[in-house]
Amino acid sequence: MRIALGLDTDGPIDKTIERATRLHDRGFRSLWSSQIFGPDTLTALALVGHELRDLDLGTSVVPIQPRHPSMLAAQARTVQEAIGGHLSLGVGLSHQVVVEGLWGISFERPAKYMREYLDALAPMLRGEKVNVQGERVRAVTMSPLGPRVVATPSLLIAALGPKMLKLAGTLADGTVLWMTGPKTIAAHIVPTIRDAAAQAGRPAPRVVCALPITVTSDIAGARERLNTEYAIYATLPSYAAMLEREGAKEPADVALLGSKEHVLEQLHGLAEAGVTEFSGAPSGTSGEREGALEVLHDYEHNA
Repeated sequence: MRIALGLDTDGPIDKTIERATRLHDRGFRSLWSSQIFGPDTLTALALVGHELRDLDLGTSVVPIQPRHPSMLAAQARTVQEAIGGHLSLGVGLSHQVVVEGLWGISFERPAKYMREYLDALAPMLRGEKVNVQGERVRAVTMSPLGPRVVATPSLLIAALGPKMLKLAGTLADGTVLWMTGPKTIAAHIVPTIRDAAAQAGRPAPRVVCALPITVTSDIAGARERLNTEYAIYATLPSYAAMLEREGAKEPADVALLGSKEHVLEQLHGLAEAGVTEFSGAPSGTSGEREGALEVLHDYEHNA
């Protein structure tokens, strides 16, 4: 299992590059960033990756509704060229409360929308012409999009439910997970996506798992902070369903939390569950975050 870290891209871009440089200098070579309400993540990653050419960079994830697939494909291919061919493009459906409440876009039939979107996006990323005339997505290209790239960006889907996992296994290179514990990954995520990929004749899919991580002796205090920091996720239906499936009542129940030895055991458990890449989101005090970085570095270089 490969180790990555979440990269905060909020704030001035110079600060984002400084954060990435510090992690790079500590030996981390894979960074993932979310697109939420702040700066454009793909633009930030293009600048980071142009400075640090040996980094693997990923989005976890870019919501698809505000961007037509031709625009996203052109942007992703441009980023791929800028960073030297190390982009993993994670895309997702976001959440109904955001899509309808903030953007004023319909969230109707999300799985069908994603299917039609991928029918356009995936070949566009490969530099192919498309003519998609779906119910929700229409996309026609007159010529290949974006610059010529060394390799097609890896395409990953934020897939948690059965329909989305089947799409991810059939039309993409894997999935990006959040708030999903090891039991759910082993019993639900991995079998579903692997079976879909096998039936489609595709390679074994990537399973990228992102979770909070805190190395601490103050378990009660850390749990309280984690549940406060990540409280919103327990209210969003897709993540709430994964917590329920895991038998978890709160976000802290799926976080990697405890002593260095215990967190290492949890990392090994995720690998055994079928996770191919773990993206850690260090949380807590400066000492707790530093402990998390040490454990992740040790796992990456000594596992």
